[in-house]
Amino acid sequence: MKFKFSANLEIIRKSKKISQEELAELIGVSRQTIYKWEADICLPNLNKIEKLLEVLNVSIEKLLF
Repeated sequence: MKFKFSANLEIIRKSKKISQEELAELIGVSRQTIYKWEADICLPNLNKIEKLLEVLNVSIEKLLF
């Protein structure tokens, strides 16, 4: 099974009308970190994934697959 985290994150974030900067502030990272996640340059650690799930109000399946 292939992860689609980077694309899903961008789609979910935009559907909720949240900027990269706003999301970064809500989960405690820099805007550049959000950019890197969405560009598939790197992945967040488990703590940040949990925070993303909470802030974006989505299931782990929707975010990762």
